[in-house]
Amino acid sequence: MILSMTGFAAVAEELPGVALAVELRSVNHRYLDLTLRLPDEFRVLEPAVRERIAAELKRGKVECRVSLGRREGAGSLAVDPARVRELSRTAADVRRLVPEAAPLTVAEILRWPGVVVEASVPPEELAARVHALVGEALGDLAASRAREGDKLRRLLLARCADIEAQLARVAPRIPAIHAAYVDKLGARLREASVEASDDRLRQELAVFATKVDVAEEVARLATHVDEVRRVLTAGGSVGKRLDFLAQELHREANTLGSKSVDAELSQVALELKVAIEQMREQVQNIE
Repeated sequence: MILSMTGFAAVAEELPGVALAVELRSVNHRYLDLTLRLPDEFRVLEPAVRERIAAELKRGKVECRVSLGRREGAGSLAVDPARVRELSRTAADVRRLVPEAAPLTVAEILRWPGVVVEASVPPEELAARVHALVGEALGDLAASRAREGDKLRRLLLARCADIEAQLARVAPRIPAIHAAYVDKLGARLREASVEASDDRLRQELAVFATKVDVAEEVARLATHVDEVRRVLTAGGSVGKRLDFLAQELHREANTLGSKSVDAELSQVALELKVAIEQMREQVQNIE
């Protein structure tokens, strides 16, 4: 599987009195650059969360944001028994001192500060839910990156086909290009009154012919394309390998263009550079 370094995932969960949310954003980068944004309540979780994310992602500029929202009135209500007992003892003390004082009603007790509380989630349970949400977000991010990676794989395979189509134009013409250049060079030398049968002339013609022979570049380009296909089939964290291959393809295309002595060959070299440059741009997004 080919994975893109670009992806997004967001998960959330409603708990009694609180709302938790985790967001993961990833874009391309030369290595793993991880930024965590956690509420103060979860600072203690940062090392574990960082380790969890680093175990899943190899490259990319990644931002993980954990949000904690308090929901006033959203949780279920409960009575604090200790607070009620304390209020009852205090009210009894007052009645002993002031017998004519009216007893507290239920409504008055419920209105007393601290008697009615919202149900809350224990800190250890909150921490467990954060870890669970980070895991869920990583799963969603992996799926997003895999979908994007599959699109990139198909685009790269299409560029490989484009390169092969251009090479197919060149290969049959190599002998003719070679012979035409030798004939052209020989004609110019004869115009300069140089004896064409001279051994030195034949040696020079062979040297110049070698300089314009593009068979080696065509073979290397084809080999690199085959390797790109193999790497795409193998999958995994192959972005750096593909980037290297794209650079090698570009270098061979430049060499082929510099040897061009034929209009069609020049056009092929230009088309190759366009396809390879498109490939290099896509490769930058692969993990």
